Amino acid sequence: MESEKQHYRSIFLSDIHLGTRGCQADQLTAFLKVHSCDRLYLVGDIIDGWRLKSSGIYWPQEHSNVMRRFLTAAKRGTEVVYITGNHDEFLRKYSDMELGNIQLVDRFIHETVDGKKLMVIHGDEFDVITRYHSWLAFLGEWGYTILLKLNRVVNFFRRNFGYGYWSLSAYAKYKVKKAVNFISEFEQAIAHQCRNQGYDGAICGHIHHAGITDYDGIRYMNCGDWVESCTALVEDEKGEFSIIRWSDQRETAPVVPIRERLRASA
Repeated sequence: MESEKQHYRSIFLSDIHLGTRGCQADQLTAFLKVHSCDRLYLVGDIIDGWRLKSSGIYWPQEHSNVMRRFLTAAKRGTEVVYITGNHDEFLRKYSDMELGNIQLVDRFIHETVDGKKLMVIHGDEFDVITRYHSWLAFLGEWGYTILLKLNRVVNFFRRNFGYGYWSLSAYAKYKVKKAVNFISEFEQAIAHQCRNQGYDGAICGHIHHAGITDYDGIRYMNCGDWVESCTALVEDEKGEFSIIRWSDQRETAPVVPIRERLRASA
């Protein structure tokens, strides 16, 4: 029997990248076991069609478990809104489809408790490299994949020596000045679009960087991802938004450092 769940008005998840080795499906399943909501937003790049197409099918049971969690939530009354992204753009031809409690859309307008309207999009349309220079995007994806592979090696040793999860790829990205500038420009572009279209703010994903920022009265919020940071954006019953960093919050059994295990077996 599952433990009692923390309930929210809305939960926003993005950039899960099911179908890739970097996806932290077990962590997401653990998160979904202890959190529930009235409406679940899947804000793009949930399934990585790019990787499945280019590298063949990689789909372990853990990835099916995540999909089962989504379907079970919908069956039990949670509204599930799947917003398409660039990695799952193959689904865009089915946009505006409804299957029971599941909606498939390219964008959605979320209304807050106090009546504010927030544009929910994946965000790839505001990424100039993804939109106009796809070859650069794929080149960046190749380098990013290498960093994610190194992530697994680094964190294998960190776990065995009693340390928590640390993302090498995230560290590398946010140490590069151009990457930091890109994030800022991306946020401002979305805020500008919201202002022009009369929205009070936006919720998006795409750049794997969770955050909540205000730009002259426009609220920008990003869900983050489940490859590097394992983050979710949540809205409570009072309408307050916050970011859950699951790697900090999750309850894990104490790890016995490898040096202690070796000492004990000596």
